Amino acid sequence: MTETTNGQARRRSPNATELAIWRDYVETSERVRRTLSAAFQETSGISPGDYSVMLALSEAPEKTLRSSDLADIVGWERSRLSHHLRRMEERHLILRGPVGGDARGAAVVLTDTGAQIFRRSSAAHLRLVREVFVDAFTANQLDSMRTVTSALRQHLETSDATDVVAPD
Repeated sequence: MTETTNGQARRRSPNATELAIWRDYVETSERVRRTLSAAFQETSGISPGDYSVMLALSEAPEKTLRSSDLADIVGWERSRLSHHLRRMEERHLILRGPVGGDARGAAVVLTDTGAQIFRRSSAAHLRLVREVFVDAFTANQLDSMRTVTSALRQHLETSDATDVVAPD
């Protein structure tokens, strides 16, 4: 939020109530993430990162994506994705290779083994999402959650990240 002083806009800090809501959001979302991550690893034998990569690949044409596109879809930096893909390739979940005749890009392909593990783990993943997240809310609360997350996503997509500056 901004205030105007002498014709110049300056950002104002969150108040105590806003900060409490922010902390509650951060701490709760982290706890949900940790709970899902541990339970998912235990029930399926793959990490949530593996699942995210395999989900993106399973939805792609021919189960193939450029690594740069995959990084954008899963929201990871390219170096993190590269290390993760190397470990997945060692387990025969994915294959990496050149994109057509373009030596600059790498194609990532979900293998048959990866697709089988993904399908097998999906049921466990969906049960965990229901138990940890969906069952915590009423239908009205889920609708409210959709409204809140939609507003946050829209704000992030339309705001200019370069406008965010650290206070002096």
